[in-house]
Amino acid sequence: MLTSAVLAAAVSAGFAAQAQTQSVGTRPDPKLVVVISVDQFSANLYAQHRPEFTGGLATLSSGIVYPNGYQSHAFTETCPGHSTLLTGKHPNKTGISANDWYDRASGRTVYCLADPSVTLADDPKGRAVSPANMVATTYGDWLKAVSPKSRVFGVSGKDRGAITMSGHQADGQFWYQPGFGFTTYVREGQTAEERLKPVAALNAKLAADLKKHPYAWDYAKDSAKRCKALEADYETGGRKWHAALPIPTAADDAGKLRDLYASPYTDAATLELAQDLREAYGLGDGPQVDVLTVSLSATDFIGHRYGTRGPEMCDQIARLDERLGAFLKSLDKVKGGVLVVLAADHGAADFAERLHDEGYDSERVLGRPWVAGLNKQLRADLGLSWDPLMADGGIDQIYVVGADGRAASITDRARVTAAALVLIKRDPAVADAFDSNVILTMEAAPADAYPEEISVAERVRRSAYPGRVGDILIAFKPNRVPATAGATYVSTHGSPWDYDRRVPILFWWKGATPHERVLPLDTVDIAPTIAAATGVKPPVDVDGVCRPLVYGQAC
Repeated sequence: MLTSAVLAAAVSAGFAAQAQTQSVGTRPDPKLVVVISVDQFSANLYAQHRPEFTGGLATLSSGIVYPNGYQSHAFTETCPGHSTLLTGKHPNKTGISANDWYDRASGRTVYCLADPSVTLADDPKGRAVSPANMVATTYGDWLKAVSPKSRVFGVSGKDRGAITMSGHQADGQFWYQPGFGFTTYVREGQTAEERLKPVAALNAKLAADLKKHPYAWDYAKDSAKRCKALEADYETGGRKWHAALPIPTAADDAGKLRDLYASPYTDAATLELAQDLREAYGLGDGPQVDVLTVSLSATDFIGHRYGTRGPEMCDQIARLDERLGAFLKSLDKVKGGVLVVLAADHGAADFAERLHDEGYDSERVLGRPWVAGLNKQLRADLGLSWDPLMADGGIDQIYVVGADGRAASITDRARVTAAALVLIKRDPAVADAFDSNVILTMEAAPADAYPEEISVAERVRRSAYPGRVGDILIAFKPNRVPATAGATYVSTHGSPWDYDRRVPILFWWKGATPHERVLPLDTVDIAPTIAAATGVKPPVDVDGVCRPLVYGQAC
């Protein structure tokens, strides 16, 4: 039998050996920084499928793993979430408070990246976008300020994924447009042909391949049995449907393009472009540090359309893992060191009906009828001749408007907001609701507050940018889903709850010692951490802090 002294010595030696093992490893010394966002990749989804990873996600999971990363703001949508990843700032400092906001001056809904001063390369009459609305700078911008020869590229299935991660000074920002290929924006004095030159060859290849072999989404061979076991019948929004692959061929061209977009094809094409740009421009091959941001959108499209835990998502994650593996293998050609970071813009829960049938108290709050009921009551209570509440961007942010649909008077804004808050807080589906003026002036939580422990009000504060946020900000209770189900939309995200906020954050480089860190990491910490690894100083007003990547060593 071991004596207590011997046992203590053994335990002490064990801890020492563990510490010594953990501290062995090389510091990253990258010439190429690759930052990957998997849109709607929740920590729950990562944990569910982690035992199955054999490709790129397995490789990245052998580095520094934060399984409990956080988008710590409240309105967990794509545009604000992406804006935190490489700015080091919460949405209340990036200026990107939501995917859309209502402009009270013009009486119009504004897309987060809308910029009428530019045009789209593929469609001069389309919704033009640029980084102009993002008031924060990114890691790529910081890098180019001190290293002008550094190259920065951003690619994505969505414009907001490509632009918000790569910033204001990027050398190229490209996103996938079904039926065209990868596109970008064109400033005055530029031509579409010039701007599309880096992607022209791939666009031609993709078009030729699709014409010769139209994409059909069926189970991947290696995951077919596992994913097929998840097939089932559901009813959402009064529509009965069968969750299964293959996806039936759409009857018209518009439907075929929509189905292509909401499939693993979008990620495969995005990663192919990322690899092409890396090789064409020799990113990471020179003496300077280069940056490649990659936002993979298919998980989000598929999650919205089919939910997060059916056969469709099962196959998507398997294909994502495989394709990421091929992409990471291509980085073996880089002459310098490579640092790869993976995170997500937000998470998501599964669709309400499946959760309800599993025994959870989950149900939908139907947006238009809900707001219509509030307006009817306010008109009666306040003697109004118009509907004073507008909620075009989603019912978690409600705008108070005058009879003309524009900004209400100060007096009307105050009395409508006060009356509406009373009604909203009485609703059993609502956890809390706030006057945005109170939120914008409230004291911030301590800088060292854990993101999992901050109040709902603080989460809302981190989302609220003046002039781009509703007058009334609402947190519906967990499992109360403010979204109507449709034929191509059954699940959503955007709440202040952990199923939407928690995301995995992974750092990997050759020579990294595998290390799991269970305490939370905020997504705003990613940019300062990368900056420290590459000798770049972030702005003094960032919200995030550097976290050392090598065990036992400071930033």
